[in-house]
Amino acid sequence: MPVVREVLAVLPGSAVFLQPEFGPAGEVKDLRFVAASPEAVDIGGRRGPDLVGLSILETYPGVDGTDLWQGYLRALETRTGYQGELVYEETAAGVPRTSRYSVRAVSCQGGLVASWERLDSGEREQQRLALMQRLGRMGWVDRDLVHGGITWSDEVYSIFGRDRSLGPMTLEDLSAYADEDRLALEDAVRRLLKVGEAIDNTFRLSLPHGAVRDVRIVAEAEMDAHGHPVQVHGLFQDLTAARHAEQQLLEHQQNALAQQSLLAAERDLAARLQDTLLPVPQQVLRLSGLTVDVAYRPLQEGLNLGGDWYSAIELPDGNALLVVGDVAGHGLDAVATMALLRFTAKGMAITGTPLPTILASLNTLLLHTPDRNFNTASMIMAVYQPATSRLTWVRAGHPPPLLLRQGRARYLPAPEGILLGATDTPRYEPATLDLLPGDHLLLYTDGLVENPGEPIDDGLARLARTAPAHLDSAAFLDGLVEALVTPDARRDDICALHVSR
Repeated sequence: MPVVREVLAVLPGSAVFLQPEFGPAGEVKDLRFVAASPEAVDIGGRRGPDLVGLSILETYPGVDGTDLWQGYLRALETRTGYQGELVYEETAAGVPRTSRYSVRAVSCQGGLVASWERLDSGEREQQRLALMQRLGRMGWVDRDLVHGGITWSDEVYSIFGRDRSLGPMTLEDLSAYADEDRLALEDAVRRLLKVGEAIDNTFRLSLPHGAVRDVRIVAEAEMDAHGHPVQVHGLFQDLTAARHAEQQLLEHQQNALAQQSLLAAERDLAARLQDTLLPVPQQVLRLSGLTVDVAYRPLQEGLNLGGDWYSAIELPDGNALLVVGDVAGHGLDAVATMALLRFTAKGMAITGTPLPTILASLNTLLLHTPDRNFNTASMIMAVYQPATSRLTWVRAGHPPPLLLRQGRARYLPAPEGILLGATDTPRYEPATLDLLPGDHLLLYTDGLVENPGEPIDDGLARLARTAPAHLDSAAFLDGLVEALVTPDARRDDICALHVSR
């Protein structure tokens, strides 16, 4: 302690030694002045010797709980330093109501050595101005054209990376570093110095230390009584980072526009392909003694053009071909795969190829199509023979057809048949059904029965419950889709064939 007193006795400014006083639980309940520098002056005007013996919280009760007090306690506990600012509200007569201090404290000999310096309004404004210049990367310049003096703020030296011992440069000196902007800068400086025309332009400068800066120069002149410039005041602002950010933003915008155009073109192409490859979205067909009502509802959200498709045609032998399929995925790949399967299946059926053989061939085709992106597809194919009223059908991983007979709904037992593209050793078995007068058969894709987060069995059960109630409707498929599908929750295309005899 004597050493601390001796050191404080010769220190200039305001410095004190604070000794902690502890409570019963070992907590610091106060800090007491035990030594002070002779020039120390506190908020109340007390001098160094008058402070000795006083305590912080008794003398300055407003300090309790402030950042300053917490900083003192942390410095004691962690044996580290503290630096902060105190704004103190004083109500005693004759003392300024608000005072600001820069405060420092460091742990020493079990206590704290604290020092403070009062910040008057001018110092405070200077600090704020310096901070603004650093954050804005700008600095000011003054030039006396009569006596030749030039003054730069500290930040200008930082902008140009110039040693302060070299002093400031003139605007004429700067033009030597302007490269492609040299003529423009020389012309702007000449007009400023000769006729007082203000400058507000950005110039690209290649500085002596190798840095390249985009510097905005703003300057104006004060004129004498004869209209001649006598003083120049201005600022330099480093816009290099801002220009770089602008360039990056522009590149991002250009990339986004290019991507947007590409996506729009792909969406348009996919939509046109789908419109060309599929028949009209809704129609009623008469085929081989059957009435076939068709509903196709593409999602068409962004690029979510899917691979749902159907065929309903009369074959050369008088039989009817009925197909519903669903290619996994969306976009051009799905549409292209859908077209490949649809036309191949229809072509093979026209030649009289057995249905299981068609599915096996489509599976091989899908497995060996280049760049197929691992597509899979589900499918139901059926051929109706009007002479015997018999429907023969096969499936490849597709939900089973729903039969409505005499007002009751049941799913047809599904024969063996795995997804197309899932294995190179598939097995497809046919099944048959004799259609009776008044029967209704529904072929559909999973978009009609699937809801996000719900097992597909729940959707199938819902379809079987709902379908009979809509049979008497003139627009059976429209009513069924509206009853089963919530537009906001919809995630897939919907394709359905309603076959009735």
